[in-house]
Amino acid sequence: MRESLHRSRAALLSTLLFVAACHPAASPAPAHPPAPALEPRDATRVAEAAALAAFPGGWRFPVGVKPTESEHAMVVSNSKLASDAGIEILKAGGNAVDAAVATGFALAVTYPSAGNIGGGGFMNIRMADGRSMTLDYREMAPGASSRDMYVDASGKLTNKSTVGYLASGVPGSVAGMNEALKKYGSMTLAQVMAPAIRYAEKGFMVDSVFSRGIEGARRAITPFEGKAVFFPGGEAVKTGSLLVQPDLARTLKLIAANGPKAFYEGAIADSLVAEEQRGGGIITKDDLRRYKPEWRTPIKSTYRGYTLLAMPPSSSGGITMTEAMNILENFAPLPPAGSVGYAHLLAESYRRAFMDRNSKLGDPAFVKNPLNELTSKAYAKTLAAQIDLHHASKTPAFDTRAEGTQTTHYSVVDNFGNAVATTTTLNGGFGSGVWVRGGGFFMNNEMDDFAAQPGTPNMFGLVQGEANAIRPGKRMLSAMDPTIVLDPQGKLLMVTGAAGGPTIITATMEVILNVIEHHMTLADAMRAPRLHHQALPDALRFEPNGMSAAVVDSLKAMGHTVTSQNGLANVNSILRVPGGWHGVYEPRSVGGAVGY
Repeated sequence: MRESLHRSRAALLSTLLFVAACHPAASPAPAHPPAPALEPRDATRVAEAAALAAFPGGWRFPVGVKPTESEHAMVVSNSKLASDAGIEILKAGGNAVDAAVATGFALAVTYPSAGNIGGGGFMNIRMADGRSMTLDYREMAPGASSRDMYVDASGKLTNKSTVGYLASGVPGSVAGMNEALKKYGSMTLAQVMAPAIRYAEKGFMVDSVFSRGIEGARRAITPFEGKAVFFPGGEAVKTGSLLVQPDLARTLKLIAANGPKAFYEGAIADSLVAEEQRGGGIITKDDLRRYKPEWRTPIKSTYRGYTLLAMPPSSSGGITMTEAMNILENFAPLPPAGSVGYAHLLAESYRRAFMDRNSKLGDPAFVKNPLNELTSKAYAKTLAAQIDLHHASKTPAFDTRAEGTQTTHYSVVDNFGNAVATTTTLNGGFGSGVWVRGGGFFMNNEMDDFAAQPGTPNMFGLVQGEANAIRPGKRMLSAMDPTIVLDPQGKLLMVTGAAGGPTIITATMEVILNVIEHHMTLADAMRAPRLHHQALPDALRFEPNGMSAAVVDSLKAMGHTVTSQNGLANVNSILRVPGGWHGVYEPRSVGGAVGY
Protein backbone atom coordinates (compact mmCIF):
# COMPACT_ATOMS: atom_id res chain seq x y z
CA MET A 1 0.00 0.00 0.00
CA ARG A 2 2.75 2.43 0.97
CA GLU A 3 4.74 1.61 -2.19
CA SER A 4 1.62 2.16 -4.29
CA LEU A 5 1.03 5.53 -2.64
CA HIS A 6 4.70 6.39 -3.20
CA ARG A 7 4.42 5.58 -6.91
CA SER A 8 1.20 7.52 -7.36
CA ARG A 9 2.62 10.60 -5.66
CA ALA A 10 5.80 10.38 -7.71
CA ALA A 11 3.76 9.99 -10.91
CA LEU A 12 1.65 13.03 -10.02
CA LEU A 13 4.71 15.16 -9.38
CA SER A 14 6.32 13.95 -12.61
CA THR A 15 3.27 15.27 -14.45
CA LEU A 16 3.51 18.61 -12.66
CA LEU A 17 7.22 18.85 -13.49
CA PHE A 18 6.49 18.16 -17.17
CA VAL A 19 3.83 20.86 -17.25
CA ALA A 20 6.21 23.32 -15.61
CA ALA A 21 8.95 22.35 -18.04
CA CYS A 22 6.76 23.22 -21.00
CA HIS A 23 5.90 26.66 -19.62
CA PRO A 24 9.09 28.48 -18.59
CA ALA A 25 7.29 31.82 -18.58
CA ALA A 26 5.28 30.62 -15.61
CA SER A 27 8.36 30.71 -13.37
CA PRO A 28 7.95 33.08 -10.41
CA ALA A 29 9.21 36.63 -10.70
CA PRO A 30 12.05 37.85 -8.50
CA ALA A 31 10.77 38.59 -5.01
CA HIS A 32 12.54 41.89 -4.47
CA PRO A 33 10.66 42.38 -1.20
CA PRO A 34 11.84 39.90 1.46
CA ALA A 35 10.96 36.31 0.62
CA PRO A 36 8.00 34.97 2.61
CA ALA A 37 9.05 33.07 5.70
CA LEU A 38 8.77 29.31 5.55
CA GLU A 39 7.67 27.17 8.42
CA PRO A 40 10.87 25.60 9.80
CA ARG A 41 11.12 21.88 9.14
CA ASP A 42 12.67 19.72 11.81
CA ALA A 43 14.38 16.38 11.26
CA THR A 44 11.06 14.53 11.51
CA ARG A 45 9.52 16.52 8.69
CA VAL A 46 12.68 16.14 6.59
CA ALA A 47 12.38 12.37 6.92
CA GLU A 48 8.64 12.26 6.24
CA ALA A 49 8.75 14.21 2.97
CA ALA A 50 10.38 11.49 0.88
CA ALA A 51 7.34 10.40 -1.10
CA LEU A 52 7.35 13.65 -3.09
CA ALA A 53 10.66 12.96 -4.86
CA ALA A 54 10.39 12.38 -8.62
CA PHE A 55 13.06 11.92 -11.29
CA PRO A 56 12.81 12.26 -15.10
CA GLY A 57 11.95 9.22 -17.16
CA GLY A 58 15.05 7.25 -18.11
CA TRP A 59 17.09 8.60 -15.18
CA ARG A 60 19.68 6.09 -13.99
CA PHE A 61 18.63 5.99 -10.31
CA PRO A 62 15.29 5.04 -8.75
CA VAL A 63 13.59 7.02 -6.01
CA GLY A 64 13.07 5.60 -2.56
CA VAL A 65 16.35 3.74 -2.11
CA LYS A 66 17.00 3.07 1.55
CA PRO A 67 20.01 4.87 3.07
CA THR A 68 22.36 3.45 5.68
CA GLU A 69 20.85 4.10 9.09
CA SER A 70 22.51 4.30 12.49
CA GLU A 71 21.53 5.35 15.97
CA HIS A 72 24.77 6.76 17.37
CA ALA A 73 27.39 7.71 14.76
CA MET A 74 28.16 7.63 11.06
CA VAL A 75 31.16 7.83 8.71
CA VAL A 76 30.69 8.20 4.94
CA SER A 77 33.58 8.14 2.48
CA ASN A 78 34.60 6.83 -0.93
CA SER A 79 36.18 3.75 0.65
CA LYS A 80 34.31 1.25 2.79
CA LEU A 81 37.59 0.31 4.48
CA ALA A 82 38.32 3.95 5.32
CA SER A 83 34.82 4.39 6.74
CA ASP A 84 35.37 1.22 8.76
CA ALA A 85 38.56 2.79 10.15
CA GLY A 86 36.62 5.83 11.32
CA ILE A 87 33.94 3.73 12.99
CA GLU A 88 36.63 1.58 14.64
CA ILE A 89 37.98 4.71 16.29
CA LEU A 90 34.52 5.92 17.32
CA LYS A 91 33.69 2.57 18.90
CA ALA A 92 36.98 2.76 20.80
CA GLY A 93 35.80 5.99 22.42
CA GLY A 94 37.18 8.55 19.98
CA ASN A 95 35.31 11.63 18.83
CA ALA A 96 34.46 12.83 15.32
CA VAL A 97 37.84 14.54 14.86
CA ASP A 98 39.69 11.37 15.85
CA ALA A 99 37.56 9.42 13.39
CA ALA A 100 38.05 11.97 10.62
CA VAL A 101 41.84 11.77 10.94
CA ALA A 102 41.69 7.96 11.01
CA THR A 103 39.53 8.00 7.86
CA GLY A 104 41.86 10.45 6.14
CA PHE A 105 44.98 8.37 6.71
CA ALA A 106 43.13 5.19 5.71
CA LEU A 107 42.06 6.79 2.42
CA ALA A 108 45.75 7.35 1.63
CA VAL A 109 46.07 3.56 1.60
CA THR A 110 42.77 2.32 0.19
CA TYR A 111 41.81 5.15 -2.19
CA PRO A 112 45.15 6.33 -3.62
CA SER A 113 43.67 8.18 -6.61
CA ALA A 114 42.60 10.95 -4.22
CA GLY A 115 43.20 9.92 -0.61
CA ASN A 116 46.66 11.10 0.22
CA ILE A 117 49.53 12.23 2.35
CA GLY A 118 51.09 13.91 -0.70
CA GLY A 119 48.32 16.46 -1.17
CA GLY A 120 46.19 18.73 0.97
CA GLY A 121 42.65 19.62 1.95
CA PHE A 122 40.18 21.43 4.15
CA MET A 123 38.40 20.39 7.34
CA ASN A 124 35.20 21.91 8.71
CA ILE A 125 34.58 21.09 12.38
CA ARG A 126 31.55 21.77 14.57
CA MET A 127 31.74 20.58 18.14
CA ALA A 128 28.67 19.61 20.14
CA ASP A 129 29.04 22.71 22.35
CA GLY A 130 28.53 24.95 19.29
CA ARG A 131 32.16 25.84 18.58
CA SER A 132 32.79 25.97 14.85
CA MET A 133 36.08 26.27 13.02
CA THR A 134 37.71 25.42 9.69
CA LEU A 135 41.25 24.21 9.01
CA ASP A 136 43.05 25.04 5.78
CA TYR A 137 45.80 22.56 4.93
CA ARG A 138 45.90 23.43 1.27
CA GLU A 139 49.19 22.92 -0.56
CA MET A 140 51.51 25.87 -1.14
CA ALA A 141 53.65 26.97 -4.07
CA PRO A 142 57.34 26.09 -3.55
CA GLY A 143 59.75 28.91 -2.86
CA ALA A 144 61.34 28.56 -6.30
CA SER A 145 58.03 28.85 -8.17
CA SER A 146 57.23 31.83 -10.39
CA ARG A 147 54.23 33.39 -12.10
CA ASP A 148 54.97 32.12 -15.62
CA MET A 149 56.78 28.88 -14.82
CA TYR A 150 54.42 26.80 -16.97
CA VAL A 151 54.47 29.08 -20.03
CA ASP A 152 56.95 28.22 -22.81
CA ALA A 153 59.07 30.63 -24.84
CA SER A 154 56.29 31.06 -27.40
CA GLY A 155 53.81 32.09 -24.71
CA LYS A 156 51.92 28.80 -24.80
CA LEU A 157 50.81 27.07 -21.61
CA THR A 158 52.50 23.67 -21.20
CA ASN A 159 51.25 20.57 -19.34
CA LYS A 160 53.94 20.82 -16.65
CA SER A 161 51.38 22.06 -14.13
CA THR A 162 49.50 18.76 -14.41
CA VAL A 163 52.06 16.02 -15.09
CA GLY A 164 55.40 15.30 -13.51
CA TYR A 165 57.75 16.78 -10.96
CA LEU A 166 57.01 20.49 -11.40
CA ALA A 167 53.26 20.03 -10.89
CA SER A 168 53.30 19.61 -7.11
CA GLY A 169 52.66 22.08 -4.36
CA VAL A 170 54.11 21.56 -0.88
CA PRO A 171 51.85 18.88 0.73
CA GLY A 172 49.67 19.84 3.69
CA SER A 173 47.71 16.71 4.60
CA VAL A 174 49.96 15.31 7.33
CA ALA A 175 50.37 18.67 9.06
CA GLY A 176 46.67 19.43 8.75
CA MET A 177 45.34 16.18 10.11
CA ASN A 178 47.79 16.28 13.00
CA GLU A 179 46.81 19.87 13.81
CA ALA A 180 43.11 18.99 13.93
CA LEU A 181 43.80 15.98 16.14
CA LYS A 182 46.04 17.95 18.48
CA LYS A 183 43.48 20.70 19.03
CA TYR A 184 40.14 18.89 19.00
CA GLY A 185 40.83 15.15 19.10
CA SER A 186 40.94 12.90 22.14
CA MET A 187 43.34 10.19 20.96
CA THR A 188 46.99 10.01 19.99
CA LEU A 189 48.22 10.06 16.43
CA ALA A 190 49.43 6.47 16.79
CA GLN A 191 45.97 5.33 17.92
CA VAL A 192 44.04 6.92 15.05
CA MET A 193 46.61 5.83 12.44
CA ALA A 194 46.54 2.18 13.50
CA PRO A 195 43.88 1.11 10.95
CA ALA A 196 45.73 2.79 8.06
CA ILE A 197 49.01 1.19 9.09
CA ARG A 198 47.30 -2.19 9.26
CA TYR A 199 45.81 -1.78 5.76
CA ALA A 200 49.21 -0.84 4.32
CA GLU A 201 51.26 -3.44 6.19
CA LYS A 202 48.91 -6.42 6.11
CA GLY A 203 47.26 -5.48 2.83
CA PHE A 204 43.66 -5.37 1.70
CA MET A 205 41.76 -7.32 -0.92
CA VAL A 206 41.58 -5.60 -4.31
CA ASP A 207 38.07 -5.47 -5.73
CA SER A 208 37.07 -5.07 -9.38
CA VAL A 209 36.44 -1.32 -9.05
CA PHE A 210 39.89 -0.70 -7.60
CA SER A 211 41.54 -2.83 -10.30
CA ARG A 212 39.68 -1.05 -13.11
CA GLY A 213 40.58 2.32 -11.61
CA ILE A 214 44.27 1.43 -11.62
CA GLU A 215 44.08 0.20 -15.22
CA GLY A 216 42.30 3.40 -16.21
CA ALA A 217 45.17 5.41 -14.73
CA ARG A 218 47.90 3.45 -16.54
CA ARG A 219 49.14 6.48 -18.46
CA ALA A 220 49.39 8.54 -15.25
CA ILE A 221 51.10 5.93 -13.08
CA THR A 222 53.43 3.88 -15.28
CA PRO A 223 55.89 6.66 -16.27
CA PHE A 224 56.88 6.84 -12.60
CA GLU A 225 57.96 4.50 -9.83
CA GLY A 226 54.45 3.64 -8.65
CA LYS A 227 54.21 1.18 -11.54
CA ALA A 228 56.09 -1.42 -9.47
CA VAL A 229 53.34 -1.35 -6.81
CA PHE A 230 50.24 -0.96 -8.93
CA PHE A 231 51.36 -2.70 -12.15
CA PRO A 232 53.37 -5.74 -10.98
CA GLY A 233 54.61 -7.59 -14.04
CA GLY A 234 53.15 -4.85 -16.21
CA GLU A 235 49.54 -5.66 -15.32
CA ALA A 236 47.21 -3.70 -13.05
CA VAL A 237 46.74 -5.25 -9.62
CA LYS A 238 44.19 -8.00 -10.09
CA THR A 239 40.78 -8.40 -8.53
CA GLY A 240 41.05 -10.73 -5.55
CA SER A 241 44.75 -10.07 -4.96
CA LEU A 242 46.13 -8.73 -1.69
CA LEU A 243 47.67 -5.29 -2.09
CA VAL A 244 50.48 -4.76 0.42
CA GLN A 245 52.31 -1.41 0.48
CA PRO A 246 55.42 -1.79 2.66
CA ASP A 247 56.96 1.60 1.82
CA LEU A 248 53.74 3.37 2.72
CA ALA A 249 53.43 1.30 5.90
CA ARG A 250 56.92 2.36 6.94
CA THR A 251 56.08 6.02 6.22
CA LEU A 252 52.87 5.86 8.23
CA LYS A 253 54.67 4.23 11.15
CA LEU A 254 57.26 7.02 11.17
CA ILE A 255 54.50 9.66 11.23
CA ALA A 256 52.61 7.80 13.98
CA ALA A 257 55.76 7.55 16.12
CA ASN A 258 57.30 10.97 15.51
CA GLY A 259 54.45 13.19 14.35
CA PRO A 260 54.49 15.47 11.30
CA LYS A 261 58.15 16.30 11.88
CA ALA A 262 58.97 12.90 10.33
CA PHE A 263 57.25 13.99 7.14
CA TYR A 264 58.45 17.59 6.95
CA GLU A 265 61.97 17.31 8.35
CA GLY A 266 62.98 13.67 8.75
CA ALA A 267 63.51 10.61 6.58
CA ILE A 268 60.27 11.04 4.64
CA ALA A 269 61.23 14.60 3.73
CA ASP A 270 64.59 13.27 2.51
CA SER A 271 62.81 10.76 0.23
CA LEU A 272 60.37 13.35 -1.08
CA VAL A 273 63.05 15.93 -1.90
CA ALA A 274 65.31 13.27 -3.46
CA GLU A 275 62.43 12.21 -5.72
CA GLU A 276 61.81 15.82 -6.71
CA GLN A 277 65.47 16.33 -7.55
CA ARG A 278 65.56 13.21 -9.74
CA GLY A 279 62.95 14.69 -12.05
CA GLY A 280 63.71 18.40 -11.95
CA GLY A 281 61.16 19.29 -9.27
CA ILE A 282 61.64 22.32 -7.03
CA ILE A 283 60.24 21.37 -3.61
CA THR A 284 63.01 21.65 -1.01
CA LYS A 285 63.40 20.66 2.62
CA ASP A 286 63.12 24.32 3.49
CA ASP A 287 59.71 24.43 1.75
CA LEU A 288 58.60 21.42 3.77
CA ARG A 289 59.92 22.79 7.03
CA ARG A 290 58.08 26.10 6.51
CA TYR A 291 54.67 24.56 5.84
CA LYS A 292 51.91 25.35 8.37
CA PRO A 293 48.15 24.70 8.30
CA GLU A 294 45.89 27.67 9.05
CA TRP A 295 42.82 27.86 11.29
CA ARG A 296 40.17 30.08 9.72
CA THR A 297 36.71 31.42 10.55
CA PRO A 298 33.95 29.57 8.67
CA ILE A 299 31.77 31.33 6.13
CA LYS A 300 28.46 31.48 8.01
CA SER A 301 25.32 32.13 6.03
CA THR A 302 21.61 31.48 6.17
CA TYR A 303 19.12 30.13 3.68
CA ARG A 304 15.45 30.40 4.58
CA GLY A 305 16.01 29.75 8.25
CA TYR A 306 18.80 27.18 7.94
CA THR A 307 22.44 27.98 8.78
CA LEU A 308 25.33 26.90 6.58
CA LEU A 309 28.93 26.69 7.83
CA ALA A 310 31.33 26.51 4.89
CA MET A 311 34.96 26.99 3.85
CA PRO A 312 36.54 30.44 3.47
CA PRO A 313 39.54 31.23 1.22
CA SER A 314 41.93 29.80 0.25
CA SER A 315 38.88 27.83 -0.81
CA SER A 316 36.29 29.56 -2.95
CA GLY A 317 33.66 26.96 -2.11
CA GLY A 318 31.90 28.62 0.83
CA ILE A 319 31.74 32.09 -0.69
CA THR A 320 30.59 30.91 -4.13
CA MET A 321 27.90 28.65 -2.69
CA THR A 322 26.75 31.37 -0.29
CA GLU A 323 26.50 33.94 -3.07
CA ALA A 324 24.53 31.59 -5.32
CA MET A 325 22.13 30.59 -2.52
CA ASN A 326 21.65 34.23 -1.51
CA ILE A 327 20.63 34.98 -5.10
CA LEU A 328 18.18 32.06 -5.14
CA GLU A 329 16.67 33.19 -1.85
CA ASN A 330 15.15 36.12 -3.77
CA PHE A 331 12.94 33.70 -5.71
CA ALA A 332 10.40 32.14 -3.41
CA PRO A 333 9.24 29.50 -3.63
CA LEU A 334 11.70 28.02 -6.11
CA PRO A 335 10.27 26.19 -9.12
CA PRO A 336 10.10 22.40 -8.78
CA ALA A 337 13.29 20.38 -9.11
CA GLY A 338 13.65 19.24 -12.71
CA SER A 339 11.71 22.13 -14.21
CA VAL A 340 12.87 24.70 -16.76
CA GLY A 341 12.43 27.49 -14.25
CA TYR A 342 14.60 25.77 -11.65
CA ALA A 343 17.39 24.94 -14.11
CA HIS A 344 17.36 28.50 -15.43
CA LEU A 345 17.58 30.06 -11.96
CA LEU A 346 20.39 27.71 -10.93
CA ALA A 347 22.35 28.50 -14.10
CA GLU A 348 21.96 32.27 -13.73
CA SER A 349 22.82 32.20 -10.03
CA TYR A 350 25.87 30.00 -10.63
CA ARG A 351 26.98 32.19 -13.53
CA ARG A 352 27.09 35.32 -11.38
CA ALA A 353 28.69 33.64 -8.38
CA PHE A 354 31.42 32.01 -10.49
CA MET A 355 32.19 35.27 -12.28
CA ASP A 356 32.99 36.79 -8.89
CA ARG A 357 34.80 33.66 -7.75
CA ASN A 358 37.11 33.56 -10.76
CA SER A 359 38.07 37.22 -10.68
CA LYS A 360 38.10 38.28 -7.03
CA LEU A 361 39.24 35.42 -4.80
CA GLY A 362 42.65 34.08 -3.79
CA ASP A 363 44.88 33.16 -0.88
CA PRO A 364 44.03 35.68 1.89
CA ALA A 365 47.71 36.04 2.71
CA PHE A 366 48.21 37.57 -0.76
CA VAL A 367 44.79 38.89 -1.85
CA LYS A 368 42.17 41.04 -0.13
CA ASN A 369 39.04 38.95 -0.61
CA PRO A 370 35.78 41.00 -0.59
CA LEU A 371 34.04 38.51 1.70
CA ASN A 372 31.50 40.91 3.17
CA GLU A 373 30.36 42.06 -0.26
CA LEU A 374 30.15 38.65 -1.89
CA THR A 375 28.29 37.04 1.01
CA SER A 376 25.87 39.92 1.62
CA LYS A 377 22.12 39.54 1.07
CA ALA A 378 21.97 43.08 -0.34
CA TYR A 379 24.58 42.33 -2.99
CA ALA A 380 22.79 39.11 -3.93
CA LYS A 381 19.56 41.07 -4.32
CA THR A 382 21.19 43.33 -6.92
CA LEU A 383 22.39 40.27 -8.81
CA ALA A 384 18.97 38.62 -8.62
CA ALA A 385 17.42 41.73 -10.14
CA GLN A 386 19.63 41.24 -13.21
CA ILE A 387 18.17 37.82 -13.98
CA ASP A 388 15.74 37.72 -16.89
CA LEU A 389 13.32 34.89 -16.17
CA HIS A 390 12.76 34.22 -19.87
CA HIS A 391 16.23 34.59 -21.37
CA ALA A 392 19.74 33.35 -20.55
CA SER A 393 22.55 35.77 -19.89
CA LYS A 394 25.75 35.45 -21.90
CA THR A 395 29.41 35.03 -20.98
CA PRO A 396 32.27 34.48 -23.45
CA ALA A 397 32.60 30.87 -24.61
CA PHE A 398 35.71 28.85 -25.38
CA ASP A 399 36.83 25.23 -25.67
CA THR A 400 37.87 23.50 -22.47
CA ARG A 401 39.15 20.17 -21.29
CA ALA A 402 37.13 17.62 -19.38
CA GLU A 403 36.67 17.82 -15.65
CA GLY A 404 38.00 15.30 -13.18
CA THR A 405 36.65 14.11 -9.87
CA GLN A 406 39.85 12.89 -8.24
CA THR A 407 39.28 14.66 -4.98
CA THR A 408 37.47 12.90 -2.15
CA HIS A 409 35.14 14.07 0.57
CA TYR A 410 34.18 12.34 3.80
CA SER A 411 31.63 13.17 6.49
CA VAL A 412 31.67 12.13 10.15
CA VAL A 413 29.29 12.50 13.11
CA ASP A 414 29.80 10.96 16.54
CA ASN A 415 27.55 10.00 19.42
CA PHE A 416 28.51 13.18 21.30
CA GLY A 417 27.06 15.45 18.59
CA ASN A 418 30.38 16.54 17.07
CA ALA A 419 30.63 16.73 13.27
CA VAL A 420 33.48 16.93 10.75
CA ALA A 421 33.31 17.53 7.00
CA THR A 422 36.63 16.99 5.21
CA THR A 423 37.61 17.33 1.56
CA THR A 424 41.08 16.24 0.50
CA THR A 425 42.77 15.91 -2.86
CA LEU A 426 45.73 15.25 -5.10
CA ASN A 427 43.85 17.31 -7.76
CA GLY A 428 43.92 14.99 -10.79
CA GLY A 429 43.62 11.24 -10.42
CA PHE A 430 46.83 10.01 -8.74
CA GLY A 431 47.98 13.63 -8.80
CA SER A 432 51.06 14.35 -10.87
CA GLY A 433 51.73 10.62 -11.23
CA VAL A 434 55.00 11.04 -9.34
CA TRP A 435 55.43 8.34 -6.69
CA VAL A 436 57.94 8.95 -3.91
CA ARG A 437 60.46 6.11 -3.79
CA GLY A 438 60.96 4.93 -0.25
CA GLY A 439 57.90 6.96 0.81
CA GLY A 440 55.22 4.94 -0.95
CA PHE A 441 52.84 7.76 -1.89
CA PHE A 442 51.78 9.89 -4.85
CA MET A 443 52.45 13.62 -5.14
CA ASN A 444 49.76 16.14 -6.02
CA ASN A 445 49.43 18.26 -9.16
CA GLU A 446 47.78 21.17 -7.36
CA MET A 447 49.90 23.83 -9.07
CA ASP A 448 47.35 23.62 -11.88
CA ASP A 449 44.76 25.11 -9.54
CA PHE A 450 46.59 28.40 -9.81
CA ALA A 451 45.92 30.60 -12.80
CA ALA A 452 49.02 29.14 -14.44
CA GLN A 453 48.36 31.60 -17.24
CA PRO A 454 45.70 34.11 -16.14
CA GLY A 455 42.83 34.09 -18.64
CA THR A 456 43.55 30.54 -19.83
CA PRO A 457 41.49 27.56 -18.60
CA ASN A 458 43.02 25.05 -16.20
CA MET A 459 42.33 21.29 -16.24
CA PHE A 460 38.85 21.96 -14.85
CA GLY A 461 38.04 24.60 -17.44
CA LEU A 462 38.20 27.43 -14.92
CA VAL A 463 39.38 30.76 -16.26
CA GLN A 464 40.89 32.75 -13.41
CA GLY A 465 42.58 36.10 -12.98
CA GLU A 466 45.60 37.65 -11.33
CA ALA A 467 44.18 37.13 -7.83
CA ASN A 468 45.07 33.45 -8.25
CA ALA A 469 48.37 33.84 -10.12
CA ILE A 470 51.39 31.85 -8.90
CA ARG A 471 53.60 33.32 -6.19
CA PRO A 472 56.08 31.56 -3.89
CA GLY A 473 54.45 30.44 -0.63
CA LYS A 474 50.94 31.10 -1.92
CA ARG A 475 48.03 28.67 -1.60
CA MET A 476 46.21 27.96 -4.84
CA LEU A 477 42.50 28.78 -4.89
CA SER A 478 40.28 25.74 -4.40
CA ALA A 479 36.64 24.87 -5.05
CA MET A 480 36.48 22.42 -2.13
CA ASP A 481 33.52 23.06 0.12
CA PRO A 482 33.08 20.76 3.13
CA THR A 483 29.82 22.04 4.61
CA ILE A 484 27.81 21.65 7.80
CA VAL A 485 24.11 22.62 7.89
CA LEU A 486 22.15 23.51 11.03
CA ASP A 487 18.37 23.42 11.23
CA PRO A 488 16.31 26.51 12.16
CA GLN A 489 16.68 25.60 15.84
CA GLY A 490 20.49 25.60 15.52
CA LYS A 491 20.84 21.81 15.75
CA LEU A 492 23.14 19.82 13.50
CA LEU A 493 21.22 18.66 10.40
CA MET A 494 23.64 17.78 7.58
CA VAL A 495 27.32 17.09 6.98
CA THR A 496 28.22 17.10 3.30
CA GLY A 497 30.74 17.98 0.62
CA ALA A 498 32.01 16.77 -2.72
CA ALA A 499 34.80 16.02 -5.15
CA GLY A 500 34.88 17.17 -8.75
CA GLY A 501 36.71 20.43 -9.37
CA PRO A 502 34.27 23.35 -9.76
CA THR A 503 31.32 20.93 -9.70
CA ILE A 504 32.06 20.50 -5.98
CA ILE A 505 30.32 23.80 -5.33
CA THR A 506 27.22 23.17 -7.42
CA ALA A 507 26.74 19.53 -6.39
CA THR A 508 27.11 20.29 -2.67
CA MET A 509 24.62 23.12 -2.98
CA GLU A 510 22.12 21.03 -4.93
CA VAL A 511 22.15 18.17 -2.42
CA ILE A 512 21.46 20.72 0.34
CA LEU A 513 18.65 22.31 -1.70
CA ASN A 514 17.17 18.90 -2.45
CA VAL A 515 16.80 18.27 1.28
CA ILE A 516 15.74 21.65 2.66
CA GLU A 517 14.00 23.16 -0.38
CA HIS A 518 12.61 20.16 -2.27
CA HIS A 519 11.96 17.99 0.80
CA MET A 520 13.78 14.89 -0.44
CA THR A 521 15.22 12.17 1.72
CA LEU A 522 19.00 12.11 1.74
CA ALA A 523 19.05 9.03 -0.50
CA ASP A 524 16.90 10.76 -3.12
CA ALA A 525 18.75 14.06 -2.70
CA MET A 526 22.01 12.27 -3.52
CA ARG A 527 20.54 10.38 -6.48
CA ALA A 528 18.74 13.32 -8.05
CA PRO A 529 20.08 14.65 -11.38
CA ARG A 530 22.66 17.45 -11.09
CA LEU A 531 23.34 20.62 -13.05
CA HIS A 532 26.46 22.76 -13.36
CA HIS A 533 27.36 26.18 -14.72
CA GLN A 534 30.63 27.99 -13.99
CA ALA A 535 30.20 31.12 -16.14
CA LEU A 536 33.09 30.13 -18.39
CA PRO A 537 32.61 28.16 -20.55
CA ASP A 538 29.09 29.47 -21.10
CA ALA A 539 27.35 26.11 -20.89
CA LEU A 540 24.74 24.57 -18.62
CA ARG A 541 25.79 20.98 -18.06
CA PHE A 542 23.46 18.19 -17.05
CA GLU A 543 23.79 14.44 -16.62
CA PRO A 544 22.48 12.20 -19.43
CA ASN A 545 18.71 11.70 -18.99
CA GLY A 546 18.86 14.09 -16.04
CA MET A 547 16.47 16.47 -17.79
CA SER A 548 13.56 15.65 -20.06
CA ALA A 549 13.84 16.49 -23.75
CA ALA A 550 11.13 19.12 -23.27
CA VAL A 551 13.14 20.85 -20.54
CA VAL A 552 16.32 20.80 -22.63
CA ASP A 553 14.50 22.23 -25.66
CA SER A 554 12.94 24.99 -23.55
CA LEU A 555 16.31 25.93 -22.04
CA LYS A 556 17.85 26.12 -25.51
CA ALA A 557 14.97 28.32 -26.64
CA MET A 558 15.80 30.65 -23.73
CA GLY A 559 19.34 30.99 -25.06
CA HIS A 560 21.21 28.47 -22.91
CA THR A 561 23.94 26.32 -24.36
CA VAL A 562 23.09 22.92 -22.88
CA THR A 563 25.51 20.00 -22.83
CA SER A 564 25.52 16.61 -21.12
CA GLN A 565 28.30 15.25 -18.95
CA ASN A 566 28.53 11.98 -17.06
CA GLY A 567 28.67 11.90 -13.27
CA LEU A 568 28.66 15.52 -12.12
CA ALA A 569 30.67 15.42 -8.88
CA ASN A 570 31.11 12.91 -6.06
CA VAL A 571 29.23 13.74 -2.84
CA ASN A 572 29.25 11.96 0.54
CA SER A 573 26.64 13.05 3.07
CA ILE A 574 25.04 12.49 6.47
CA LEU A 575 21.58 13.71 7.57
CA ARG A 576 20.07 13.78 11.05
CA VAL A 577 16.72 11.98 11.21
CA PRO A 578 14.47 10.95 14.10
CA GLY A 579 16.30 8.34 16.11
CA GLY A 580 19.73 8.82 14.56
CA TRP A 581 21.45 9.36 11.22
CA HIS A 582 21.14 8.57 7.54
CA GLY A 583 24.39 8.16 5.59
CA VAL A 584 24.75 7.96 1.79
CA TYR A 585 27.94 7.64 -0.22
CA GLU A 586 28.06 8.83 -3.80
CA PRO A 587 25.84 6.52 -5.91
CA ARG A 588 27.80 7.53 -9.04
CA SER A 589 31.01 6.22 -7.49
CA VAL A 590 32.18 3.80 -4.81
CA GLY A 591 32.36 4.03 -1.06
CA GLY A 592 30.88 3.07 2.24
CA ALA A 593 28.45 4.57 4.73
CA VAL A 594 29.13 2.87 8.07
CA GLY A 595 27.43 3.53 11.38
CA TYR A 596 26.61 1.98 14.72
